[in-house]
Amino acid sequence: MSYQLRYITFFIVDSVIVLSAIFMSYFLLHPTLNVYSNTMIVLSAITLLISHHIAAYFFHLYDRMWSVASVRELLIICYAVTISVGTASLIQYVINKDIYFRVMAVTWMLHIIMIGGSRFLLRLMHDKESFQQPMNLQKVLIVGAGQAGTMLARSMTHATNPELCPIGFVDDDFYKQNLKVNGVTILGKSTDIEKLVHKYDIEQIIIAIPSLNKQGIRDIYERCSQTKVNVKIMPKIEDIMTGKVSVADMRDVNIEDLLGREPVKLDMAAIASKLSDKTILITGAGGSIGSEICRQVCNFNPKKLVLLGHGENSIYNIHMELMNSYKGKIEIIPTIADVQDRERIFDVVSQYQPDVIYHAAAHKHVPLMEANPMEAVKNNIYGTKNIAEAAHAFGVEYFVMISTDKAVNPPNVMGATKRFAEMIVQNLAKESNTKFAAVRFGNVLGSRGSVIPLFKKQIAKVGPVTVTDERMTRYFMTIPEASRLVIQAGTLANEGEVFVLDMGEPVKIVDLARNLIKLSGYTENEIKIEYTGMRPGEKLYEELLSENEVQKDKVYPKIYMGKATPISKKELYNILGKVPSLSEAEISKILIDVANKKKVLVN
Repeated sequence: MSYQLRYITFFIVDSVIVLSAIFMSYFLLHPTLNVYSNTMIVLSAITLLISHHIAAYFFHLYDRMWSVASVRELLIICYAVTISVGTASLIQYVINKDIYFRVMAVTWMLHIIMIGGSRFLLRLMHDKESFQQPMNLQKVLIVGAGQAGTMLARSMTHATNPELCPIGFVDDDFYKQNLKVNGVTILGKSTDIEKLVHKYDIEQIIIAIPSLNKQGIRDIYERCSQTKVNVKIMPKIEDIMTGKVSVADMRDVNIEDLLGREPVKLDMAAIASKLSDKTILITGAGGSIGSEICRQVCNFNPKKLVLLGHGENSIYNIHMELMNSYKGKIEIIPTIADVQDRERIFDVVSQYQPDVIYHAAAHKHVPLMEANPMEAVKNNIYGTKNIAEAAHAFGVEYFVMISTDKAVNPPNVMGATKRFAEMIVQNLAKESNTKFAAVRFGNVLGSRGSVIPLFKKQIAKVGPVTVTDERMTRYFMTIPEASRLVIQAGTLANEGEVFVLDMGEPVKIVDLARNLIKLSGYTENEIKIEYTGMRPGEKLYEELLSENEVQKDKVYPKIYMGKATPISKKELYNILGKVPSLSEAEISKILIDVANKKKVLVN
């Protein structure tokens, strides 16, 4: 039915209902009265009809989807009817100095019943198919009987081609137990999940509490994982409401849900003042952290975004992604350059005159850098020196270097080179108008080179999953959280601070492997975990600050400021000047000794 035909049909039907309501009320209260000869009654009917159509227009009674109407639509009908009956009563009073209260009350009641009934009939006709569910649907248990769970159950029962059948809800609210929501019973609490799965032969569990915190997700998933049933999670309500996803777009529970933490509220005004309408340069823009910093920065409407990286494919990918979202809004400039190429880096900074630089380019793989120490020196130390000195030379306002927890008491080359890079930034801050800072954090979930992609590949081959040592722990943070906190820490930069992100509690790598095996639908009997022994340069436990660097007070939620003290610029540059003439073994020893604050003599 076309919009015009639909509108005319509702107009005619409502006109008949309105006139019927008022004349029926007179007939019920005054059966002997000739209503058609009573001028006041006819005038009231005409007023009621006109005011109803005006109210219907303003409340959109003729262009609503009544087949999916809810209580809200019923309330709107009540508003429209009350306004129209009130208007007719007012006309009676103005003309007749009296109101037929009983007649108008009955008219109001009949009006609502008939208008509401006509709409309910449409909803009933639409829903009749839901009472004839096809056979062989997958049985689903929904965790959470709130707004999200209700929407999910309704979408399942009203689906045109249903595949899922909601068997019941679980909800920890005591007062909801045994009640029905859209015909689906709340069967118990989250502690009853395992029992209910066996009792009703549940084939899938869906967590429908988008507002649930990370600890809550972990607790529920732990119960669900005992059942060996496929577990999915519903998207956020705001994403559904804004149309980004539909109610049916469930996803698997992932490791970020289990290990991630609650998002920190950023100081949006402070960040916007540093980034909005500014030119931002990001080194390593194609990497895991660099590309996410690019995405986060774009939320603050910079004037230009310079994507600097050595790998053409990764820069191409992030450039295309951002252009799809921000073309015409932000000037996005892909720049292929190596931070080791001093002349090229100075040319780029001179050309674009950035206001802020985020330096994310680095070699980060510990065993590889143990085998190739000079490459770590060239990229992590000299590369940082080049971009930091370019920032100083061309008056960049803010420079933020991405560091690592491996820079603390490093037994390896990679960590030592990152500590050297921090000291370059700290020394430059003493003589520069540029506000320098370094930001340390641990491993990021899902980044390239992270253990998680490796575990996933091993699980895809049905194992074994290799863990270096059962005792090994690491700090973990999601890529978006780390990137947002790096940007926030940048607003606090002043004179070479080393900021440290609060990484929460360390996670045992073997527990991470076990969780990934469960999330992939396997048991440890099906996929074995093998211990391979620690690799060169690895530590059992990571630290974010050494004992003499600890500063207890946070400068911002989840951000600490360390008290890492650099060696003097003279000593630093003296060591760096001698490095090219040393053997790789000598380079490794000197860098690690200096990073660990041991006295070093270089002839």
